[in-house]
Amino acid sequence: MDEIDPDRNDRRFDIGTLIEERDPDRYRLHKQYLNEMMVRVLQTIGYDVGFRTGRGQYLVDRDGNSYLDLLSGWGVFAIGRNHPVLREALGRVLASDLPNLVQMDVSLLAGLLAERLLGFAPWLDKVFFANSGTEAVEAAIKLARGATGRPGIVYCSHAFHGLTYGALSLNGDPIFKDGFGPLLPGCVEIPFDDLAALERVLSGRDIAAFVVEPIQGKGVNIPGDDYLRGAAELCRKHGTLLVADEIQTGVGRTGRFLAVEHWGVEPDMVLLAKALSGGHVPVGAVLTRKWIFEKVFDRMDRAVVHGSTFAKNDLAMAAGLATLEVIETEGLLDQAARHGARLVAAFEAMAARYELVHAVRGKGLMIGIEFGPPRSLALKASWNLLETVNAGLFCQLVTIPLFKDHKILIQVAGHANRTLKLLPALVITDADCDRIEKAFDIVIAESHKVPGAVWSLGKTLADHALKARRAS
Repeated sequence: MDEIDPDRNDRRFDIGTLIEERDPDRYRLHKQYLNEMMVRVLQTIGYDVGFRTGRGQYLVDRDGNSYLDLLSGWGVFAIGRNHPVLREALGRVLASDLPNLVQMDVSLLAGLLAERLLGFAPWLDKVFFANSGTEAVEAAIKLARGATGRPGIVYCSHAFHGLTYGALSLNGDPIFKDGFGPLLPGCVEIPFDDLAALERVLSGRDIAAFVVEPIQGKGVNIPGDDYLRGAAELCRKHGTLLVADEIQTGVGRTGRFLAVEHWGVEPDMVLLAKALSGGHVPVGAVLTRKWIFEKVFDRMDRAVVHGSTFAKNDLAMAAGLATLEVIETEGLLDQAARHGARLVAAFEAMAARYELVHAVRGKGLMIGIEFGPPRSLALKASWNLLETVNAGLFCQLVTIPLFKDHKILIQVAGHANRTLKLLPALVITDADCDRIEKAFDIVIAESHKVPGAVWSLGKTLADHALKARRAS
């Protein structure tokens, strides 16, 4: 029998001390126990700086350097990191000894969050809570099939809806699907922004739902002005539900609470997550019409026909309520629209000056800068070399100096994509916009100099890519 440590009961678990003592082991732990390939990526491109703190739109690394974060956790931190209103709300919940997740009861905070969310989408009536965006997509698939009695789900090329099996079946990028089949049957891919293709597939009247991002995250692809309205009309005509995946575009990202508001569309379901969480406690939500909800939850013995153990937990619900409060009281929708319009105008001016910048797309603070083949011969040769090795590799020649030299964190908008995507916190300032515009102008100008430091970096990245390809 082991001896009892007499000091054991006097020890207190101190998470702060644990973090401080073990932070030097961060990358080793991930290599050994988690995803070694992700660590290799970070080390290859020089992003292994070890971020230690985050406040608002800024990150601070282990050496005390401050970075402007234009990823915001893929759009999670709409109100910035560690917002005091959110922290206070979570602290009050923890201090209140609430009877969390009783299961044989209902949560007040869940009811309050549902009420408030539906105030932003008054044509919808019911809310189903989940733990994440992909869970919200899974729930929408089940609700659509259960309500319509149809098997088919339509999605778009280049779409991203999550990585669990139902959501994965709706992804328009093969890299996420390869090796994981067979996937969910009855899922049909069509081109984005193509009403004729949508009508062809809906005309068979076996499609339960058309699931679409109002603005596609993988590339920041914005539809034509008539697309979403036309899609809504076609869905009504053929008895198909229109499901708007607003997991990245919703909760103020585009300068409206929902991106569909830009086109005056009222979907049958709206899916939310990411920013609704405030960044501390994951939460997903499906906002839906009453008749759809009640087709599934139609009898007392079916009250739990779909659910999730940790959905509606008090911390998640409080986080959602606090996030909505901050967005409204701080006027973040108007701020996102104003700063977004300013940045888009600045990038469009760069597109007119620099031949490698082919297009600028965006609404609010969801902005894409697309790079493409140059016209001049010297640039064209260097560009073709990189693109032959790895499609989209040029974009890393912009992201890396932005990170190293200007302390701005940004990444490409998808695998093998030529678009950089900005998803900053909605709390960014005019001074932040000044910093973004100046840094991008400097780095893009440098990328037009051949030979130069940027293209030397490109050769190094190309060599790494070739070595990795040979090794695999």
